Amino acid sequence: DLDPGSCLGRGLHQSDPQAGCLIQMLSISPLVPIYLHSEPIDMRKSFDGLVGIIKNDLSRDVRDGGLFMFLNSRRNRIKILYWDTDGIAIWMKRLEEGCYQRPLRCADGKHVIITHAELQCTLSGVDVLVRRQVVSTVS
Repeated sequence: DLDPGSCLGRGLHQSDPQAGCLIQMLSISPLVPIYLHSEPIDMRKSFDGLVGIIKNDLSRDVRDGGLFMFLNSRRNRIKILYWDTDGIAIWMKRLEEGCYQRPLRCADGKHVIITHAELQCTLSGVDVLVRRQVVSTVS
């Protein structure tokens, strides 16, 4: 796993609004699981469409907690859906340049569970998959 400060090695600073903005804004507990859907989705999907994907593809209920992340086919947009005590909320980010990396697949082929540090790095533009490969070959 990556430590939260590892994103800062790529020229990002704690004051940078992109560095961990969602984690800081929502005060996400380290106990909250983060599910990254492996397949691209149509970003026109909103609450009901994304909840349907969570139920059908991930066999989860958004009301049970967790962050559910989705990428579009161009990988320049990300949506994060979560239960916010009294309703469902969506957070979205569009990259002006570059793209997010396609996640590795887990056994069911539908999602990857990522750490809070990986979420922070992903939202800050760090290629988590490359970092993970480097860490695993050094060990």
